[in-house]
Amino acid sequence: MTKDKRLGLVLALNGTMVVALVVVGLASHSLGVLAAGVDYLGDAAGVALSLVALRMSRHRHGHPRATSYAALANATFLLLVTAVVIVEALKRLIGGAPHVAGLPVVIVSLIAGAVMALCALVIGTVGSEDLNMRSVMLDTLADGASAAGVALSGAIILAAKGAYWLDSAVALGVAVIIAYHAIKLVREVLAHLREDPGAGEAGQASARGDR
Repeated sequence: MTKDKRLGLVLALNGTMVVALVVVGLASHSLGVLAAGVDYLGDAAGVALSLVALRMSRHRHGHPRATSYAALANATFLLLVTAVVIVEALKRLIGGAPHVAGLPVVIVSLIAGAVMALCALVIGTVGSEDLNMRSVMLDTLADGASAAGVALSGAIILAAKGAYWLDSAVALGVAVIIAYHAIKLVREVLAHLREDPGAGEAGQASARGDR
């Protein structure tokens, strides 16, 4: 399967999960689920951008480093999303967390985790040297980890019939971890863009060969 088809399938799966997570997040009052929904929305936008950039890099008149710029935009957007989540999580932890319905949180989070595992299999190891594909894989793994954390918090809330603060705490922890890796990726991409432009031409030829 080509990179284009892999990205297209991941985009479709992300788009489907965005709707499910936002609906369940609003209904259950779960910041963790809503954060995952917003994160998946950002990922969907990032995957779409990556797909466009990949095709541009193969075009004769396309920019040879289009995929690197896409990775930079993707990671930056992820940082903005996590910043919003961190602020909202802190507000809830300080001001008091609302009632969170544990059962729907557990169910949708387990489904989201399974979908992200599928996405990781779809992406596979293809493009391990490609910062663009690595950024997509980073988002996918981060989503899977956040889904697992939200599912666990939902299970505890359901069992304890309380401890609603745990939902915000998990959302905060996941956001901080994702932000750390996103910053690391941004630094990698910036270092790559400062390299000899000749490397970009080689990358363009390699991308054309993957068609």
